[in-house]
Amino acid sequence: MRLPTALMLTLCLLLAGAGPRASAQIALPPVQLPELPPLPRIGERPLIDLDRTLGRLRLDRVTALLREHPDAVELDRDDQPAVRGILVAAGVDAAMIARAASEGFALESRERIEGLDLDIARFRVPDGRSLARAQKQLAKLLPEAEVDADNLYFASGSGGTAGAVLSTAALAAAAPGRASLGLIDGGVAAHPSVAGRVEQRGFARGAPSPSRHGTAVASLLIGEGTVRGAAPGARLLAADVYGADPAGGNASAIARALGWFVQRGAAVVTISLVGPDNKLLALAIRRAQGRGLLIVAAVGNDGPAAPAAYPAAYAGVLGVTGVDAKGHVLPEAGRAAQVDFAAPGDAVLAATGAASTDRLRGTSFAAPLVAGRLARLYPAPAVGRIDPAIRALVAEARDLGKKGRDKQTGYGLICGDCGR
Repeated sequence: MRLPTALMLTLCLLLAGAGPRASAQIALPPVQLPELPPLPRIGERPLIDLDRTLGRLRLDRVTALLREHPDAVELDRDDQPAVRGILVAAGVDAAMIARAASEGFALESRERIEGLDLDIARFRVPDGRSLARAQKQLAKLLPEAEVDADNLYFASGSGGTAGAVLSTAALAAAAPGRASLGLIDGGVAAHPSVAGRVEQRGFARGAPSPSRHGTAVASLLIGEGTVRGAAPGARLLAADVYGADPAGGNASAIARALGWFVQRGAAVVTISLVGPDNKLLALAIRRAQGRGLLIVAAVGNDGPAAPAAYPAAYAGVLGVTGVDAKGHVLPEAGRAAQVDFAAPGDAVLAATGAASTDRLRGTSFAAPLVAGRLARLYPAPAVGRIDPAIRALVAEARDLGKKGRDKQTGYGLICGDCGR
């Protein structure tokens, strides 16, 4: 198969350290944002109402989070939920810290994310000042640094919130062995389909703790037996970024998890979470990609009219949408983010607890099917092997819709018989 010259150019730019808004995904040619197809009608109501409904559901979710945890969460300058009273910055030195302190921004902590060689400073917002206002002020005060709120990211599937803890305390415990696959989500329960092949680490208070969503995604990655994943029998590194923290799933936790994967030699990681563009997260992803880590992410379920969902929309990240049994894109699937591949995302059979399974729907459950297939083509991180692995995945995809790459399903369907 002959791919466009832009493929090789994109890869070279990314690996050479191209900027955070390069126009194409890794080893994939650039495309324009997808055009919406004509929407069918249900009775007298057009499905275009779905966009409004999904928008209200997302707003309700954020409103409920703010109401229930006002001490832990607040909105940033873009009205996106974030950790209350905290700003994160990369690329700061002692002089910048002193400058910030002189304006009331106390340094709360500094850390180095090993694996990414990334230094982060966390500043406390001055008393009586909103996060949104402080964010603007600190960014102006430290123009040389990457300053942002510590935004929160949510599950992109209908399997329950990523941080929803199961009643069982049992976690999937790993037997010795090397894992090339990584998962950033909630914790994973010890369902027989995955038990003994998952090594977990917590990146939030109370983590790792088993969750319905994390267990489902893990089973679709490596499950064998009752639930069969795209890479059955493989081993998995699972990063729980939620635990029992109401402000879990934040950019800092995801960045730390990426560093852990790089240190452990993971080759492919799945992220079935969505949220806003964030400077810290973008930088962490670029650093991880530069070390050979391939990232697969769900494009979200906030509807065709929703803004781009991150991390799927970042350069170099493989964005995955979901389709039903007939190959039709899920009406609720996000389309603002660049879509590279499609996978089953409707009535997908997954583990949801130590002794339970369910049929689930959403792009969350399509992403691991693509990641599992990719991991079999790219078992170890090596920059020189990225291009042939992506070419092989494209060759494996079953074309849907118009001939060739299209704006709805990318290169086509991966693992079409998975999750059944």
